[in-house]
Amino acid sequence: MADEKFYNLAGPFDLNHIAQLVDAKLYEKSEPNKVIYDVAPLDKAESNDLSFLDNPKYRSAFKNTKAGACIIHPSQIKHAPKNLSLLITEDPYKSYALAAEAFYPTIRPEPYISQYAHIADNVQIGEGCRIEAGAVINSNVIIGSYCHVESNAVISAAVSIGDDCVIGANSSLSHCSIGKRVKIYPGARIGQEGFGFAPSITGHTKVPQLGKVVIHNDCEIGANTTIDRGSGPNTIVGQGTWLDNLVQIGHNAKLGRGCIMASQSGLAGSAEIGDFVFIGGQVGISGHIKIGDGVKVAGQSGVIKDIPPGLTYGGTPAVPIKEWHRQTNILASLIKSKGGK
Repeated sequence: MADEKFYNLAGPFDLNHIAQLVDAKLYEKSEPNKVIYDVAPLDKAESNDLSFLDNPKYRSAFKNTKAGACIIHPSQIKHAPKNLSLLITEDPYKSYALAAEAFYPTIRPEPYISQYAHIADNVQIGEGCRIEAGAVINSNVIIGSYCHVESNAVISAAVSIGDDCVIGANSSLSHCSIGKRVKIYPGARIGQEGFGFAPSITGHTKVPQLGKVVIHNDCEIGANTTIDRGSGPNTIVGQGTWLDNLVQIGHNAKLGRGCIMASQSGLAGSAEIGDFVFIGGQVGISGHIKIGDGVKVAGQSGVIKDIPPGLTYGGTPAVPIKEWHRQTNILASLIKSKGGK
């Protein structure tokens, strides 16, 4: 039920086709030929809409939904309203995302280079690109095919950008190499000097930042996120890593594949993050430490030492999550025993 002024609706699709798209199985009492025209939340959906249930706290809305079909986990079949067609999957949220992509596919913008863009003579621009008014592209930049450079983005000399990338409005890129299918949201700052200096009571001395930023394929860099270039080693963002808005990545930091960092989190210089690490909002991670593959860090935690692979940490300083919960419970008990409220 997206606003048609902003989004292009595809379809309709029958349930049999949708089930194949989202890797789900149609429940035996469902109508495989039922035609679905849109996706919608449980409480807003109508008879021609597809919805989903992922969080049990919305079970009441599920029981009363007027949707024509719903994507659910097998455990929720018993709660389904009568006559509701069901698509059964172990991961309803992912399946819904795939369905929503089918109904609202990403459409490449029409190729176009504005006469009001400022492009140096020796820039290489691939086929099918769109460069909006006010964009500034400096010398020796390489831009792959089917890229979209939005208004007022600034791409400094010698930057390289792979195919199918989006460079958001008012973002700035310098001293960096960008892979394919990377989306950089408005206002992001990539490749500026890192915060490196030799402190002294006689005056601080700037350490030259001589590296660059390398962003691998299929990454997303959120609005107003900053990624400093390395001081010698490069700052690296691994394939498929997604950074939320307002994230800070310090110089020489390395993020592995498939990491997620939520808003207002920060990674200090020379820290190393493994693959598929999930970092909550407002987490601070000290420099020169290592976080292993598959680690999860709860929001507002402060990480000051290495974390082995596969663990979940929380608190400040961050400790194993169960230990943090015990600390919280003990503190609450102490306050209560002292007459606190």
